[in-house]
Amino acid sequence: QVQLVESGGGLGQSGGSLRLSCVASGVTLDHDAVGWFRQAPGKEHEGVACISNSNDITDYTDSVKGRFTISRDNGKKTVYLQMNGLKPDDTAVYYCAGAKSCAVLPTAVLQDYDYWGQGTQVTVSS
Repeated sequence: QVQLVESGGGLGQSGGSLRLSCVASGVTLDHDAVGWFRQAPGKEHEGVACISNSNDITDYTDSVKGRFTISRDNGKKTVYLQMNGLKPDDTAVYYCAGAKSCAVLPTAVLQDYDYWGQGTQVTVSS
């Protein structure tokens, strides 16, 4: 059974940092691309970042470029999202998702991926 579990969310301050983790079980994560999505209250899911399953090629939506960094540790079956320079607009539930390849940002939707976790809440205060 494939399972992704996100953690690391919480309350952050504007300009501060948080690091999210996505731990996989039931899947050999190094064979899959992994993306991070977020959903703010009243809004659709938004693709934030993705890391490919080959050569660790990364992609980011424009609003987080230069602030967020996605990385992976295949030995730990974990993908990280380092979030620096937090803004109140970053407030959302963040999800990680896996698939054979990254879906194109920013139009990617969660359903472009094969499996995803339950999410972790990130709240950024001004």
